[in-house]
Amino acid sequence: MKHFLSALIVFATTLAYSQGEDNSLKGVPFKERIVTGGGFGLGFGSNADFISVSPQVGYMLTQKIMAGTGFTYRYTNYKFVKPSIKLNDYSINPFARYNVYENFFLQAEYEYLNFELPVSLNETTREDFNSFLAGGGIIQPLGDRVSLFIMALYNFSYVTPKAGEYAPYDSPIVFRIGVNAGGFSF
Repeated sequence: MKHFLSALIVFATTLAYSQGEDNSLKGVPFKERIVTGGGFGLGFGSNADFISVSPQVGYMLTQKIMAGTGFTYRYTNYKFVKPSIKLNDYSINPFARYNVYENFFLQAEYEYLNFELPVSLNETTREDFNSFLAGGGIIQPLGDRVSLFIMALYNFSYVTPKAGEYAPYDSPIVFRIGVNAGGFSF
């Protein structure tokens, strides 16, 4: 919790400082401030199949600040046992993104994840995970209103699982690559 509060204070201070700059979007229509995007993942193998869909929607508050939320659905089918183990995970992650310099940005987000994990070959259970993530990345315009982003976030809520325990993440570092469409490119 201490890390969460420290990171939140630093991020809020940065956002407050940027408000003093002339980066308003006065006169820009509402629908032109909306940014959509996200990611999609597929993996197929002899032991497991994986599908992930992560749409995002954001709103440009200023030329430097965007706030929004993302949703994720993840399906995993472990085939190394019979019958196979099929798991479904769901998450929501409100975020704030601040453009630091040209194409570089900082991002902070909260993630609520409902994670399904196996208890035995025939039974699964669900757990809730709450995480605070913060980090940065780069956004590269691909066209007038389309851009590619790459980011690395640190999960300040990450705890290494004990032997025999499951966790939704293998590491406190989370890498993401995706595409944004609409709105402004920083």
